[in-house]
Amino acid sequence: MTDRPAMTEQPAMTERQDAAERRAMFRALHRPGRPLLLPNAWDHASAAALVARGHPAIGTTSLGVAAAAGQPDGVAATAVETLALARRLARLPVLLTVDVEAGFSDDPSTVAGYVAELAGLGVVGINLEDGRADGTLADSEGIADTIAAVKAAVPDLFVNARTDTWWLGVADPLPQSLSRARTYRSAGADGIFVPGVVDESTLRLLTERIDAPVNALYQPGGPGLDELARAGVARVSTGSLLFRAALAAALAAADEVRSGGSVTRVGLLSYAEVQGLVTTDGD
Repeated sequence: MTDRPAMTEQPAMTERQDAAERRAMFRALHRPGRPLLLPNAWDHASAAALVARGHPAIGTTSLGVAAAAGQPDGVAATAVETLALARRLARLPVLLTVDVEAGFSDDPSTVAGYVAELAGLGVVGINLEDGRADGTLADSEGIADTIAAVKAAVPDLFVNARTDTWWLGVADPLPQSLSRARTYRSAGADGIFVPGVVDESTLRLLTERIDAPVNALYQPGGPGLDELARAGVARVSTGSLLFRAALAAALAAADEVRSGGSVTRVGLLSYAEVQGLVTTDGD
């Protein structure tokens, strides 16, 4: 009888060790000058296809998840959909980080509970933003309280704190970005995401002054991976780019068929290939 508690406790300990190892692996992929390319998926098929192409880690895109669900992005409307997607993607052999907008709540403890549920599924990181749907920035101390609550709940989860100073076009964004980065880092953020910066010298300034891995957003026409690496960036996200590109390709194919043209088969996945991306163990 005395052996039974040890037998029941051992699997949980193994799961905790496995989760810790996966989070450590994800953290190690953030190397300034050798950035992690993090493609962002919006459903199981897009995530599975990216995994099949050899990406060791993927993120989700809040715009893609929201649009696919018929909801607006950035207004805390997709907490249920995001959790359901994370549950499906957690089965894939990949390190998964999830975009939770601003946490889907203004209450730090509520956000921490939600993120703890994601972590329980095997999620290794989250993206938490300070931009608001009305085009303003949230109070940095409020975001810091949320970060601190999340880190208290799941200490080794990688919290990527996103500041939308450039994204929202605020006046003189550099000082605000650095100030917010310091505040978020003090609260426990592991990385800082500053989307919208395309100037290589500005990116270099950010990576030099922020004492954490800096995440940049890849933008068409902006710096490529080599330039971002030279600037000291540690992570490059595609954001909603892949989702929007997929929509554009679908529209182009539909227009081609409607006009009487012929859609090329080059590059298209076959029916069988797409079927092969789907797991069969149910939700």
